[in-house]
Amino acid sequence: MAENVTIARPYADAAFRLARGAGALASWLEVLGRLAAIVVDADMQACISSPNLSADQLAGLLLDVAGELTDEQRNFIRVLVDNERLQTLPEIRNLFAVLKNEHEGVLEARIASAFPLDDATLASLKADLETRFKARIDATVTIDPELIGGVRIAIGDEVIDASVRGKLTSMAAALKNQELSNATQPL
Repeated sequence: MAENVTIARPYADAAFRLARGAGALASWLEVLGRLAAIVVDADMQACISSPNLSADQLAGLLLDVAGELTDEQRNFIRVLVDNERLQTLPEIRNLFAVLKNEHEGVLEARIASAFPLDDATLASLKADLETRFKARIDATVTIDPELIGGVRIAIGDEVIDASVRGKLTSMAAALKNQELSNATQPL
């Protein structure tokens, strides 16, 4: 949701500054991921929306469930609770990950493949992407049989569709455009 991203951005920026200052980017990313998973749980959602829990009780509950945290991370949770922003934790985590990756010169690639990729193929694909984007690539691979064959890669706003389904869709669009073009030409 675009609104949640807008609301989450200053919190992600603040968490990033705290983490970078402490030299704990990886630790913060792990904690934010854990917190994001906690707040999307149905039982926790019920607690968050309950008018019967005070902000202190809600913060205490979340801190108990979250496990080991630094004082800064505990304070961060309290700020989110006080400002009623717990629901934005998934967006905060995602924005934090982008900031961390930019800081470290890493791009996240989401690779959808019709079939499982072996280690050699994935390594070759990552090497090609690193050359093209001039950055280190952190790849996440998912299997999507609807692609029929090939891969679809998303890095930031750029999508590289080298799937059979994508090629068939492009061919169908080209044929339709050609058909429309021929229909509008005078005889």
